Parts: sequence; structure tokens; C-alpha cells
Amino acid sequence: MTKKQILLSWLLLCLLVTTATVLAETRYVVDNLIITMRSGQSTQHQILRTWPSSTKLEILETAEKYSLARGPDGTEGWVLNQYISPKPTAKVRLIAAKDKLAKLEIENNRLMAELKTVSDKEAEVSKQQKNLSRENKKQDEELNRLRRVAAKPLKLENENQRLKKELLELESQHELLRQENQMLGDSSDREWFLNGAGVIILGIILGLIIPRLRVRKKSNWSSL
Repeated sequence: MTKKQILLSWLLLCLLVTTATVLAETRYVVDNLIITMRSGQSTQHQILRTWPSSTKLEILETAEKYSLARGPDGTEGWVLNQYISPKPTAKVRLIAAKDKLAKLEIENNRLMAELKTVSDKEAEVSKQQKNLSRENKKQDEELNRLRRVAAKPLKLENENQRLKKELLELESQHELLRQENQMLGDSSDREWFLNGAGVIILGIILGLIIPRLRVRKKSNWSSL
């Protein structure tokens, strides 16, 4: 295909687009109206059927005053452009809005239910957290108590070791004192023994000397 043929094809396509509308365009019959669908583009043509307000029509072709449309039942014919609109009628929009509102309410209820579930779970988690915190506090207190209890035997053991050491020292001191006392007792006994022996010897000596003194004294008196 030459460039000229391609250009002509494009021009023909553009011309077709300007004179007719692409299929599947949707238009709606305006509010509070019943329109006629005719076999041609004038009031002289046969009426094929009528369409009430808010009827959805498929536009097949658009001309200056009329448009070729297909109805919901498949009937095709020409309708006046002034009686159709590219937007749904207020009634259709109201129904759609109500339907959308109902869906939004359902979604809102669902979200509210999910929010309540999440809130309940959060409250439960918070409650569990508080319980765990209290339990943790109790365990800390019990642990500290056990540490104090466990420290007492160690303290008692240390005290017991100290007392044993002091007892050994006291026993050693007692033994030293006993030995010293025994030594002092032995010394006192020897001293008493020596004193007694001295007294006895002195008595013997005196017993020997005194009679002699008496004899000499008598002798002296005799010589006089």
C-alpha cells in the first residue's frame, strides 16, 4: 500500500468518525418522559416502540437531531437527541446513591465491628499486660525474699565459723590458764613442802640445842 492510499484511508476513517459515533455509547431517557423510537429520522416514520424515563439505550449512531439506538430488548430505532442524556437521570442516580450508601453502611458496620474486635483485643492485651506486670512484681518480691532467706544461712555459717574460731581461741587460753594454774599449784605445794620441811628441821635442831643449853646453864649455876 502506497503512502497516498494510507493517507486516503486515514481521511476516510476520520470522516466516518465525524459523521457517526462509535458503538456501545450509553445514553439515558430524561426524567418524567416517554419517548418514541421511530424507524427513521422524522416524525413521519413509523413508531417502533416507546421508552419510559431512565431507560438505558445503547447509541449506535449519532446524527444532527436523531440518534440510532438499541433498547434493552434489542429493538433498534431513531430517537430525538433532546430527550436523551449521557448521564443517568436523577432517579437512577438516586437509586445508585442509595445502593452506594447501603454498601457504605454495610462496609461501615463491618469496619466498626472490626474496630470493636481490635479494641477488645487491645483491651485484653492491656489486661494481660497488667496481669503479667503484677505477676512479674510478685516474682521479683519472691526472688528478693528467697535471696534474703538464702543469705541467712550464709550469714549464720559465717557467724558459726567466727564463733568456732573464738571458741578455739578461748579453749587455747583456758588450756594455758589451766597449765599456768597447775604450775602455780605445783609451786605452792613445793613451797608448803619446803616450809614444812624447814619447820621440822628447825624443830629438830631446836630439840637438840635447847637441852644442851639447859645442861650448861645448870653447870654454871653449880660452879658458883
